[in-house]
Amino acid sequence: MQSGSDRARRSLAFLRQKISSGEWPINSRIPTETELMGLLGVGKTTVREAVRSLASLGMLEPLPGIGTFVRSRMPVSSLLTDYIAEFSTAEILGYRRALEIEAAQQAALHRSPEHLAAMRRALEPPSADQVALGPDPRSAPGQFHFLVLEASGNTLLVGVYAGVVNALRRAINAGTVVHATDAAVRRTDHLAVLQAIETGDPAAAAHAMAHHSDRDLVPSN
Repeated sequence: MQSGSDRARRSLAFLRQKISSGEWPINSRIPTETELMGLLGVGKTTVREAVRSLASLGMLEPLPGIGTFVRSRMPVSSLLTDYIAEFSTAEILGYRRALEIEAAQQAALHRSPEHLAAMRRALEPPSADQVALGPDPRSAPGQFHFLVLEASGNTLLVGVYAGVVNALRRAINAGTVVHATDAAVRRTDHLAVLQAIETGDPAAAAHAMAHHSDRDLVPSN
């Protein structure tokens, strides 16, 4: 008979794999508690324990009455998020812009075929399952942005960026940061960034990312 601790470890590993692989994209809503119980063959307590564990790592965020959302493909330091959140909105957005431009340049030089394939998949129309899970209406930069950071080959950039995004999400929830363009424009921008990375042109990648960052998230006033 499988012990409670074994079930908890298996459940945690299942959820983490779904997140880290990108099967559950950043800012997507994960299956409901009842659905997870069915998928894992475990009880409510085990599911809640696994979700709490990943929420404590900054990988998931439960939003009461809405659902639980994927926030990062890797653990995020809460201390880093708290520190970044102390700065002004303009400073955080400017820092995010700098990180993304550097990441795009490095991604154009260091991306692998696997990175490119993952970025292409992230820009495909959502599957029926993803549509059913639904997006987070209060989302910050999502899966594609994190994949660009990962393609840079700089894990420090990825970790710091995750803290920046968490701080930006707080600002979005507070209404001090908003999207300046709609989803169609953001996808067009993302495709331009991807094309530059695919061709291995760091200058073009930096330009495309700068153009996108300047009209993606902006202060609300």
